[in-house]
Amino acid sequence: MSTLIVINPNASTTVTDGIDAAIDPLRSFGIPIRCLTLTEGPPGIETQRQADLTIAPMLALAAAQQDAAGYVIACFGDPGLHALRDQTSVPVVGIQEASVMTALTLGQRFGVIAILPASIPRHLRAFAAMGVLDRLAGDRALGLGVADLADEGKSLDAMIATGKRLRDEDGANVLIMGCAGMALYRAPLQEATGLPVVEPTQAAVSMAVGQIRLNLSHNVQRTDHA
Repeated sequence: MSTLIVINPNASTTVTDGIDAAIDPLRSFGIPIRCLTLTEGPPGIETQRQADLTIAPMLALAAAQQDAAGYVIACFGDPGLHALRDQTSVPVVGIQEASVMTALTLGQRFGVIAILPASIPRHLRAFAAMGVLDRLAGDRALGLGVADLADEGKSLDAMIATGKRLRDEDGANVLIMGCAGMALYRAPLQEATGLPVVEPTQAAVSMAVGQIRLNLSHNVQRTDHA
C-alpha cells in the first residue's frame, strides 16, 4: 500500500521520534505513515537561511520515496512546500499552513508559540501571504532553540507561561505550537491553558490523510480543455 511520507527537514532524530509518536493515533485510519529525517539538514531550523538550504536535499529525499501517496513537510515555516508541489502530483501539506487552517476552525484568534524571536518575522511573512493576519492574536517566542525542546524541564513550563500570556494578554482562544519539536507537549499545554492546542504535524497529517482518501490533489489534470 502507498505510504504518507513525513519529512523532518532537520537532522534531529529526537525531533523525528517526537513527530512519529505525536501522529501515531492517525495510523488508525489505515494509511501507512513513514517519518524520515533529512540527515543533510541542520540540527534545528531556526532561521530563514537554514530553512531555504534544506529545500534541495529535501526534494531529492522526497523523489527517492517510490511508494509515496503524499508528503508532509514537518517544519514550521514549510520550506520547499511549493517546490515539492511542483515536483509531484500527490498531496503535499506543510505543517504551518495546515496548523493555521485548523486553528481557524477552533477559535476566532490564534496565538503562536515560537522558539526564538528570530523565527517570528518568518512566521509573519507566511501569515501575511495566507491573508490571516487579522486573525492572529500574537506570536511569542520562548527564547529556546530546537535542541532545547527535548528537555521537558526547560521547555514545558516556558510553553505554558507563553501560552497563558497569549491567552490573557493577547486574547488568543486557540494556540498553535510553532515548532515540530514541541510535538510531545500538546496535551499538558492544552490542560494548563484551557485552550485548544494545535500540534502542527498532527494537523498536517490529518489533512494529508483526508486528501489521500478523497483522491484530492493540487495537480488535477483537466480533460475538458476549458
